[in-house]
Amino acid sequence: MPKKREHISVNPLYARPDEDTAASRYVMRQDPMTPETAYQLVHDETMLDGNARLNLATFVGTWMDDQAERLYAESYDKNMIDKDEYPQTAAIEDNCWHILANLWNSPDAANSIGTSTVGSSEACMLGGLALKRRWQLARRAEGKSTEKPNLIMSSAVQVCWEKFCNYWDVEPRYVPISEEHQTLDGHDLASYVDENTIGVVGVLGVTYTGMYEPIEKISKALDKIEKATGFNVPIHVDGASGAMIAPFLQPDLVWDFRLPRVHSISTSAHKYGLVYPGLGWVIWRSADLLPKELIFDVTYLGGSMPTFALNFSRPAAQVLLQFYLFLRLGREGFRQVQQTSQDVAVHLSSGIAAMGPFELWNDGTDIPVFAWRLKKQHKAKWDLYDLSDRLKMQGWLVPAYPMPDDLSSITVQRIVVRNGLSMDLADRFLADMSADVEYLDRLAAPMPSQHKSKAFAH
Repeated sequence: MPKKREHISVNPLYARPDEDTAASRYVMRQDPMTPETAYQLVHDETMLDGNARLNLATFVGTWMDDQAERLYAESYDKNMIDKDEYPQTAAIEDNCWHILANLWNSPDAANSIGTSTVGSSEACMLGGLALKRRWQLARRAEGKSTEKPNLIMSSAVQVCWEKFCNYWDVEPRYVPISEEHQTLDGHDLASYVDENTIGVVGVLGVTYTGMYEPIEKISKALDKIEKATGFNVPIHVDGASGAMIAPFLQPDLVWDFRLPRVHSISTSAHKYGLVYPGLGWVIWRSADLLPKELIFDVTYLGGSMPTFALNFSRPAAQVLLQFYLFLRLGREGFRQVQQTSQDVAVHLSSGIAAMGPFELWNDGTDIPVFAWRLKKQHKAKWDLYDLSDRLKMQGWLVPAYPMPDDLSSITVQRIVVRNGLSMDLADRFLADMSADVEYLDRLAAPMPSQHKSKAFAH
């Protein structure tokens, strides 16, 4: 029997020790393995994941340029909370939220206040906490009860707001969307507002469909309610996606700090902020709208630092990537990137509408996201879950899901167009989808009757 080679470096790949056995899954192995082997095992397993660039379900960015990736690699070891050790990174964080305050038309951007977060969910939580605490302080000052706070939002709101209400003991009041009122638009809002309402959440780019909720209309509805009842209800704009689209593609749309009732705005930088996950931002129109009681002064890691966050240690690299993009693209560069994504979205929505079986819910002219449903006459043949499965076979991830509450009988599919989905790839997708529709139609077609088959045979 030939002697087994002892030198791992000369063993053939996949014949080295530990590569000829299955990796331990639930118990830590006793002995170490070479870094090359450990890398190869993990690398090979992740090949079973979907291709991120073909994932049309996610809002999360899947592409950045080479310089951004190099900057990422140079700074992934920095801890954002350690502002004394990394003072320039801390200064860059401040630069970013001041830039955003200006972008969102803060009346005094230099004196606004904001912070980075791990993602927009944390940013929403912080915005909600500020609303609740300000309501509590005002109620206590008036000698009134602080029990039973409530927050008003659309039934199509992102799950992070359900979490906020659950975790911080706030009653969620969901305004159902309908065929007539496809977003929270101020309709019937007076039925939901009372003295315990801490705020209204308006979403700039609903997760289900990508549609903008009309923040100005919501604000005007609240103006009327205040005039009738005296209830002064603020707005938090959940701009997870749209807050980084509207300033560039719809600059005349009034949704931001131009409305005095808008106290805070959050966004997800790893969506249309174009940064790799995970990074979010939350900004208040002025410092007085963030209660000082929520800000902690921590003496730790070599210095004293104010912090308002749910997390403590977190990556700083994404903050640097955001500043890189602000420098790299500027307003015009961001406009070009977002416009291209929207052009691709409209091209895709037009192509899908032209196929026949589908009815668009929206067309991607708000954020570059759109949804569609099957026409009634086509539902008996196959459903959107069948189409989703067919597309997945070709690598495309396109979710199908029911709409919320009163529209739960409606199933839609949705595409999110991100930077990196080219027009060429979009045409490839349309060709694949068209072929899948033809396949499903053919599969659902009734078999010829025996009589017709015999007649055909003659």
